[in-house]
Amino acid sequence: MRILFLGTPDFAVPSLASIIEGPDTVVGVVSQPDRPRGRGLQPLPPPVVRLARESGIEVHQPKRLHTSEMLGILRALDPELIVTCAFGKILRRSLLDLPPEGCINVHASLLPRHRGAAPIPRMILDGDPWTGITIFRMDEGMDTGPILLQRLERMPPDATAGSLTERLSQLGGLALQDALARIRSGTARYAPQPEEGVTLAPRLSKEDGRIDWAQPADRLERFVRAMDPWPAARTVLRGAPLRIASLEPVDLIAGEAAPGTILSLDPDPVVAACPGCVRLGRVQAAGKKEMEASAWARGARLRPGESLG
Repeated sequence: MRILFLGTPDFAVPSLASIIEGPDTVVGVVSQPDRPRGRGLQPLPPPVVRLARESGIEVHQPKRLHTSEMLGILRALDPELIVTCAFGKILRRSLLDLPPEGCINVHASLLPRHRGAAPIPRMILDGDPWTGITIFRMDEGMDTGPILLQRLERMPPDATAGSLTERLSQLGGLALQDALARIRSGTARYAPQPEEGVTLAPRLSKEDGRIDWAQPADRLERFVRAMDPWPAARTVLRGAPLRIASLEPVDLIAGEAAPGTILSLDPDPVVAACPGCVRLGRVQAAGKKEMEASAWARGARLRPGESLG
């Protein structure tokens, strides 16, 4: 088949690579414009663009996707199928109807759970026992189209958003190979998504990393992993920001202490949650390197009774 690929970040690279390595032809890649990155804030191409250029594939990075000019360019590529993966924009009907085989999407959740731009942090935060990939035919809704296939895995107990993104990106590439084989052979079957069990996973902002200590201890542990590496779980001590890199629930009773109160230093700081308590593992103060919470507490001359948040 002649395939047009739409994708942007590292997550989409294995999916594009799986098409390049297969029998189909990638007639073009559409991605987001270059963004300033690094200390020098120099504009750099997205990971998908780098792979496409290394592979000699035509690349387009429009600021606006659904212009008559851009649609004309994509129509001239004559794709039979459009594949999207972490592209970052909603496709309108004019593009969805362009290829005869339609458009399929590689999505990092078990739909209909976690429709939206940030499914991986949300499935960790919600304590989902299973994770996986869904490949579905796109419509004009937000991840609402009929499902072609799903691939399931047990949720790793120590998964962070970063580690799970890497794992699911590889699984997405493998699942896409299967999906394309079904479409190529004419055996693809699409099933409507269930009406029950729908949850949403909207895009995260930096503010979403702020820790609310008035949460159960087990949810706080998942929250820290869900926000790693971005936007990172953050709190405040003595008016200064503090990143929490890891923590764990402990079998202690906070009593009358308010959430966020430092209860003890033995040697790691133990903090009151609601209910329960957590022990800080690794932290990063402003302008400092990440370190063990015990070393940070000694350097900061932390005292029981002080409050985080």
